[in-house]
Amino acid sequence: MLRIAVPSKGRIHKPSLNLLTRAGIELKDGNGALVAKTNDPEVEILFARARDIPEYVQEGASDIGITGLDMVKETEANVEILLDLNFGHAEMFVAVPENSGVRSIEELKGKKIATEFPNIVKRFFSERGISVEIVEVSGACEMTPYIGIADAIADLSSSGTTMRVHKLMPIEKIMETHAVIIGNKRSVEEKREVISRVLASVEGVQRAQGMRYLMVNIPEESLEDVKKILPGASGPTVMRVEAEKPMLAVHAVIHKDEIYRVIGKLKEVGARDILVVPIERMIP
Repeated sequence: MLRIAVPSKGRIHKPSLNLLTRAGIELKDGNGALVAKTNDPEVEILFARARDIPEYVQEGASDIGITGLDMVKETEANVEILLDLNFGHAEMFVAVPENSGVRSIEELKGKKIATEFPNIVKRFFSERGISVEIVEVSGACEMTPYIGIADAIADLSSSGTTMRVHKLMPIEKIMETHAVIIGNKRSVEEKREVISRVLASVEGVQRAQGMRYLMVNIPEESLEDVKKILPGASGPTVMRVEAEKPMLAVHAVIHKDEIYRVIGKLKEVGARDILVVPIERMIP
């Protein structure tokens, strides 16, 4: 049995479940259960706090897990990063009140920094030779400078809206983060086959994001023009069509942002019967 740890809540909870569902791993009894079965009899889901997942994976309570890169670095867990995921993007900043007059991290020497990520922040300031006092908080980090708990904060921001609302000004970026799949080092060896299958499906979903499968019939004499229009993943697929006039069916994979431009050019060279469909997965 392969156990996958997934955040039980937070910014990457829904995207994680959505990714697994699109990869073919669907919950069968996830109604509040700590451990849920899936449609794959060899795979089950463990719901946990994103912060706890690196340690769960390290200790073998879960074989692989989805969490933020920031959580992996904060816990310093001894795990393997198996795959970067295309969601959960955010940046961690040191920020100060706009009216504080502070404009550089050097000015924070001897000051108090409130954060939910004490290990990351401690390393950050230590590497720069700046002595600060770390105040660990579990939430509402943005309020701490205004209630006298800290002089500055170090926190994640995905859009900057929360900091602007609280009149906080970022003065330096600590790190970028995103969702990752991590693995227990022993499990990666002992359960290589099923883990590889899961990773291949997830990668296939990610590779297909934004891509479309285009099918079109063209006059045979337009083939060279169409090849120039359709880049495709590895060149278009061409098949002969049974028709009164010599016709070819051309299939290609293109990005959705190119559809409008490509269809216009195809029509100019006599293309017809154009069909565009979404792609669920692309497995090389």
